[in-house]
Amino acid sequence: MGRYSESEEWTDITPIAQNDGGPNPLAAIAYTEEYSEAMGYFRAVTAKNEKSERVLDLTEHIIGMNPAHYTIWLYRANTIFELQKTNGSNLQDDILEELQWLDNLSLKHLKNYQIWHHRQTLMTRLDRIPPTELAFLAQMFAKDAKNYHVWSYRQWLVRRFALWDTELPYIESLLAADVRNNSAWNHRWFVLFGQHVDPRSGKGLDEVGHIVDEDLLDREVGYTEDKIRLAPQNQSPWNYLRGLLRKRGSLLECKAFAEEFVGDVEGEGEGCRSSHALDFFADCMAEEKKAEKAGKALELLAKRFDPIRRNYWNYRRGLLGLGAVQA
Repeated sequence: MGRYSESEEWTDITPIAQNDGGPNPLAAIAYTEEYSEAMGYFRAVTAKNEKSERVLDLTEHIIGMNPAHYTIWLYRANTIFELQKTNGSNLQDDILEELQWLDNLSLKHLKNYQIWHHRQTLMTRLDRIPPTELAFLAQMFAKDAKNYHVWSYRQWLVRRFALWDTELPYIESLLAADVRNNSAWNHRWFVLFGQHVDPRSGKGLDEVGHIVDEDLLDREVGYTEDKIRLAPQNQSPWNYLRGLLRKRGSLLECKAFAEEFVGDVEGEGEGCRSSHALDFFADCMAEEKKAEKAGKALELLAKRFDPIRRNYWNYRRGLLGLGAVQA
């Protein structure tokens, strides 16, 4: 006997079995009896378009067995919203209660995407961010500082509630803890420059007249150089630095900085502390129309410092009109 078939609360519902394609399906999924029964009752209530407290209990039960079932999450959200209309309850209180339940589930299933889509759906109904939300996200990052789903949600949250001016101290705390946190570097760029990007087209407003703050760029270049000195072989800040300088149209202002890490470029690269610095230096030389010097840096990358990508470095040499480097 099952949990729902024995319950007086569900006597008015006739479960609908899953249609696997006839009595002898080719590849039927081996669901547990508990899951099959719950889904049978779920199909029945959705067929009636029922939105009720018992439906919330049913969806919670199913999510506990299969937290990746997107349809269950969507129906649960719609049920919460419909019950608020029917019962006249305070929607914010209902959502805060749901978030509290969701917090525990999120900490249990760290890489579940549907959980974060559900959270975002709830947040669209609020006018301001709940006071505990950022603290909870910090708790999530303490478990996995590079969780893609949480970072995607946080970016949405920043845009939704206009948190642009309050995010930077938190990002700096993450980078102070782990300068190699590429997700934090990406979020830093988003916070400082994403405000001026159309999220639908991806085009920056600076491309159509927005003036980039030169003081901001100066500060960010200095900050990034300091972080690179802590871990020269960390690619994220080098990419970040390139993005900053691209807004000014030239890499050359940081050529001398890159030279701190490239070592003996004219020789065999002795003293080189960063392949990313060599790559940066090669681009600086190309910008100065010094193809041979750029090519030498690329040769060092191909032969000694990054041979796994030799074909790529040879492609770059080809763009300069130089021949390929052999192994």
